Amino acid sequence: MKNILENNFLETVREKGSERFSYLKETNNYYINLRGLELEPIPEVDIPKLEKLARIVRGFAFAAINNIKSGHPGGSSSKVEQALSLLASGIFAFDPKRPEHSGRDRIVWSAGHCTPLAHAVNAAVYEAMQVAGTPYDKSIDAALPSDLARFRHISGPPGHVESCCALADASTGSSGHGFSSALGIATLHKSCGLPTKVYVFAGDAETEEGMSYEARNLTVTLGMDNIVVMLDWNGFGIDGPITDVISTPYLNHWLYMGWNVIEVDGHNFTELITAHQLAAKGFENKKPTVIISKTIKGKFYGKLANTSDSHGTPASEEDYAKIMKEELGFNIPAIIGETMKDIDVVMAEMKKEDAEYFLSRIATKKIVEEDVALEIMKKAMPDRPLVDYTKIKRPAVLPPELVFKEGDKVPTRKATEAWYKWLMTQTAFFYVGSGDLAKSILTTAAENVYGIINEKNPLGRGIRFGIAEQNMAMMSTSLTQDGLPGGFKAMSVFCTYGVFTSIMANPVRMALLNNYANPAQKGFFIMMAAHDGPETGEDGPTHHGLFWMSLFDAYPGIKVYKPMDANETIEMLFYAMEVGEPIAISIMRPPTPVFNRGNGVPPAREAINGAYVFKAHKGNGKPKKVFAICGGQLMANTLEILPELENEFDVKLLAVTSPELFEELKVTNTAKADSIFNDSEREHTITIHNGWPGFLYPFMLRADYTKKAIGISHFLKSGTPAEVYAFAGLDSKGLKEKIINALK
Repeated sequence: MKNILENNFLETVREKGSERFSYLKETNNYYINLRGLELEPIPEVDIPKLEKLARIVRGFAFAAINNIKSGHPGGSSSKVEQALSLLASGIFAFDPKRPEHSGRDRIVWSAGHCTPLAHAVNAAVYEAMQVAGTPYDKSIDAALPSDLARFRHISGPPGHVESCCALADASTGSSGHGFSSALGIATLHKSCGLPTKVYVFAGDAETEEGMSYEARNLTVTLGMDNIVVMLDWNGFGIDGPITDVISTPYLNHWLYMGWNVIEVDGHNFTELITAHQLAAKGFENKKPTVIISKTIKGKFYGKLANTSDSHGTPASEEDYAKIMKEELGFNIPAIIGETMKDIDVVMAEMKKEDAEYFLSRIATKKIVEEDVALEIMKKAMPDRPLVDYTKIKRPAVLPPELVFKEGDKVPTRKATEAWYKWLMTQTAFFYVGSGDLAKSILTTAAENVYGIINEKNPLGRGIRFGIAEQNMAMMSTSLTQDGLPGGFKAMSVFCTYGVFTSIMANPVRMALLNNYANPAQKGFFIMMAAHDGPETGEDGPTHHGLFWMSLFDAYPGIKVYKPMDANETIEMLFYAMEVGEPIAISIMRPPTPVFNRGNGVPPAREAINGAYVFKAHKGNGKPKKVFAICGGQLMANTLEILPELENEFDVKLLAVTSPELFEELKVTNTAKADSIFNDSEREHTITIHNGWPGFLYPFMLRADYTKKAIGISHFLKSGTPAEVYAFAGLDSKGLKEKIINALK
């Protein structure tokens, strides 16, 4: 059999028959089966040395797992040859001395539980540098062999992949999410004209995850041929065979979605590296490629090999010693509590010639240097401002399209529409899209500035996600968490109705975790929760956004913003971009009053404090009451009944736009916070929110939670917004009754 480097290689495979080669005309993609073919040796690929490295990597991984009796041996062991073949292919652009260089290719461990392998590969790379006498900066965040003895301990390598580690560019662990992370990174790079590739380590059971379908579908639709998935087809999940869940032919889940599919023996280096050469050469069809590797789960892991139990079950101490000695050939001491001695034995197997060969196969010269990459971006986007959101400030005088006339009624979605379009003209690194709701949420104006990303328009900035909120969130957040040449950072906005944001909760959580784990690559994104509150009245309770904020209010690293009107919306968006902390912003569909800012009402900019005094106490000697109100329509309704309330009370209206921002203000500027709302006022405060009452609990005394927190704690019914407000008892009449009852 001829080598891939020869021009007629594919023709030779084609001659083997349709079971080896096929072209699907309808989807314009290829299937190539190299499994079991007698391929000619690949020049400069030393199979015995790679097999020895595979032994060492397994030894590192098994020792790390044994030390803590925790981890995932099955998938880690089945992917060893896949991981080493990528590094030794001569194709993957990576420099161990500069593991975070912007011109490198990226790796996403969608199989984020395979940290025994991820850390063991790291250890092998950096041990090779030690043995070869190749100096490197010891501050590099890479797992060394000595670190493996602290695997899954506080001070050691983490139990699931975090992007601060070398050879890992996303924090992963939730099954199926890595496909979307990789798609976000690949989209960022291709849409900037860069040649970067993104490689994904994945398991077959992940295909069951609906989010992975969303990502695999959109990867093809967007034409992201810079993605290569290395799929470990070992046939098992945690609970048993994947056929218990996926009963249709497995290859069809990729092939008939339009991916180029290359099938190989996942433990055969020649087949694996040939597959990588094929993927790198490309098929000229703008399709992504998946290398589906038939493997043995828990390869060389004793009696647990080829079972679902190997997924997360560590071998017994006796079996571990037997595996290391008889299956891997390491004469380890296997003394309980002295794992480092076992690791030392494994390390001693790597000789200088092994280390030098391994390092010689890593394609450091394929990295695109910074100056070259910058020129590529400039040439690809000659008419776009190469600045990112961190350099964009609020203009001292806002452009007219970002100012809304006081006294008018304007949906706050009109404000976000205007701001997104304006921002799109200010930076080359802004992305926006929605879950098949662009015409309702109003993201189209911004999307149309550079167009929708697709095969014909790879440099677009709008993204058509379709009804796929999970992928939308993971993809959009991930593209903000990668560094471009020149230090540029992207930002993104992804949108759906408030009631559907719960679908995106876990992807957002994973993104926030990544921000925490790797602050050097912290990303800024905006999740837009549109049509919040009872405002989507006619659609009924299936679309009323009443409780969504409870999820994101609890997550660290993101704040919920609920501006009162269009002008506050603009101010809060600028503030969020300035701070660079992700937000979930609440936006309304129906016209909402744009408040007059005279007669003591502060400027809209005060919304960035999280709360401000909309109307102060009069000091008329009557009993003081504070109404902490969240929601522009609620404020308008309260103003209608204010004269009646002031017959009995000295009323202060507190506009609340973000409880979390106000809590932060109490720490950073206590005097200002107290001037807005101080602790002595809590005892006579009533909170009013157009959703979950608990959102405003920070403004109350604990004993008052149930009695004096006015909001919505049950599902509503279909009707016009006015009818639904009345049904909820939050129109002016119902609100008055609730306030009187709360004051009793």
